[in-house]
Amino acid sequence: MDLDKDELRKKHRRARKMMLLFSLLSITMTFAGLTSAYIVSKARPDWLKDFELPNYFLVSTVVIIISSLTMWLAKTNIKKSEFSKTSFWLALTFLLSVLFMISQFMGFQELINRGYYFTGAQSTVTTSFLYVLSLLHLAHVFAGMIVLIVVFVRNKNKKYKEETLGFELAETFWHFLGFLWLYLFVFLYFFR
Repeated sequence: MDLDKDELRKKHRRARKMMLLFSLLSITMTFAGLTSAYIVSKARPDWLKDFELPNYFLVSTVVIIISSLTMWLAKTNIKKSEFSKTSFWLALTFLLSVLFMISQFMGFQELINRGYYFTGAQSTVTTSFLYVLSLLHLAHVFAGMIVLIVVFVRNKNKKYKEETLGFELAETFWHFLGFLWLYLFVFLYFFR
């Protein structure tokens, strides 16, 4: 009987990991399509050639890299069943995600102050792409923040004593978001 239960648990873990993998692949394909369209659009005569990224985007890049480190520290502590330390690192990761969001919106404000808008007569295709890529990533970070809250609450209730699958999936998703932003930042910085 225990063998059947163990086998069912393994199948459940594989299925959840595959669902996350398919989700991450879908997100990757979305951003690959958008960055490909960005490259193709660079040939347009109205493309801004002297455009610079907002300084706050560099700040948000540093913040999301640090948040990946704090998430890794949370994982290190969950493996040791140190739930209070795990909660600390999860809370810090969440606070860093809030800081990431704030720095992104400050970056948008910086763009607006420079006269670059998302839509309208004063917008350009260059800045529209920047807004779309950043806002779409922010939507995924917001989803990641919800995941962090769920994982934090489950950790507080010691739900990860034996089965840490939910935590592992959240960690993978969070690192993916960090890597995705790093990719976008480098892409936007070098392919202007």
